[in-house]
Amino acid sequence: MFDLDAYLQRIGAPRDPSLVELHRAHVSAIPFENLDPQAGIPVELDPDALQRKLVDDGRGGYCFEHNLLLAGALQELGAQVEPMLARVRWGAPPGTLRPRTHLLLRVTLDGEVWHADVGFGAGTLLEPIPFGPSGTHEQWGWRFRVVPEGPDLVLQTEEAGAWRDAYAFSPEPSPPIDIELSNWYTATHPQSGFVAGLIVARHLPDGTRLSLSDWSGTLTLARRTPVDAVAHEVTRDAVPGLLADEFMLPGFVLGRDGRLVSG
Repeated sequence: MFDLDAYLQRIGAPRDPSLVELHRAHVSAIPFENLDPQAGIPVELDPDALQRKLVDDGRGGYCFEHNLLLAGALQELGAQVEPMLARVRWGAPPGTLRPRTHLLLRVTLDGEVWHADVGFGAGTLLEPIPFGPSGTHEQWGWRFRVVPEGPDLVLQTEEAGAWRDAYAFSPEPSPPIDIELSNWYTATHPQSGFVAGLIVARHLPDGTRLSLSDWSGTLTLARRTPVDAVAHEVTRDAVPGLLADEFMLPGFVLGRDGRLVSG
């Protein structure tokens, strides 16, 4: 059974939230993080595991965890939810074909169909947008749109005055077995960035994006708004304190191999 009351309390949402309120509260309250894959711990997607980790233990997670947790809450609230797998294009050279390792949701509620996604680490939607191409949507200064590409759809975000692809997906529901396989690859394969490197991110209530990552080759703490970005290099031994102070993730220490483990 999904514990809706505990989830709503965790994200600070009202008892009978709208889809917009739920999505916005989730994004602001639960950080994006890959601390389990980075430490060699498998990621479980069953509802009990998701609630235990992200709700009861106050942790964050990555796209599969975030969006399946949101899906459970939406279903409790009477929505029809269809998970869909996407190929991330953010940070990839043009023409690169990546595996389907991102998860988003198509949500049908009160006769309307929405694109919901609380788990894109590079800068997720703050609120749901209408599903499919529907113009430009501005959220706290961040701009998003969906454009068609043959039979597929592409979520784009504007950066420095230019539109960049975030991810591409076929608008068809993905069966649980495909989601499990994508999650297994993302959480365990040595070539997965979530295994080899660190990424932690959160959205502040004013829309500011805060991130800590070594995916560029340098461990960097960055703070971005739609008009400005400030980043500086940090040392590995500073990470546990940054997790606690900046990302609401206390209790981590550096292991002997330099990876983060729960203390």
